[in-house]
Amino acid sequence: MFLVGLTGGIASGKSSVIQVFQQLGCAVIDVDIIARHVVQPGYPAHRRIVEAFGREVLLENGEINRKILGDLIFKEPKQRQLLNSITHPEIQKEMVKETFKYFLRGYRYVILDIPLLFETKKLLKYMKHTVVVYCDRDTQLARLMQRNNLSREDAEARIRAQLPLTEKIHLARHVLDNSGEWSATRRQVLLLHAELERSLEYLPLRLGVLAGLAALTSLLYLLSRYLLPQP
Repeated sequence: MFLVGLTGGIASGKSSVIQVFQQLGCAVIDVDIIARHVVQPGYPAHRRIVEAFGREVLLENGEINRKILGDLIFKEPKQRQLLNSITHPEIQKEMVKETFKYFLRGYRYVILDIPLLFETKKLLKYMKHTVVVYCDRDTQLARLMQRNNLSREDAEARIRAQLPLTEKIHLARHVLDNSGEWSATRRQVLLLHAELERSLEYLPLRLGVLAGLAALTSLLYLLSRYLLPQP
């Protein structure tokens, strides 16, 4: 098994691309879902967020008000860094657990949906392939304004808070251009999936695990043969 890091930018269409991979039966770990999970009431990250940002970031039921917290961190880079320092370690723990489950189920590759893949760089060394979902800035701005009902100024501020897509495409091994018709984007996803499925890059880890199991089996046999009492 090998890991594929998939990223993009706000309103670039990454979620739609992920849906296509899921429809194809691919193993996908959605960091957004994990991120929502680890900040639920009762979890360590939830407590630390309240301590750092105050109870004004909570809804009446005690859950995090994502809009209020999102507005705060997009306008204050230091606050964004603080939130990341709280949530990222917890998110990564859950990602490791989910990845191991897919490995045991025999998947050839696992897609990790990581919005800040190139910004944090912490997980890059584990990725055999990196993919960025790209769209031109005008398209990104228009989609974001429409999707989130934002003013042009607020939308531009949110885009500026992220590493520009024009930089990400130079860092990624694969680029899925989502600037035009969705049918064209979907064809790109299908071609990439076919390429990853044909790859033999999953073999080293699989063979390594099999070799390890074989060695362990031999060791257990020797222990039972020479160290345990014989009838």
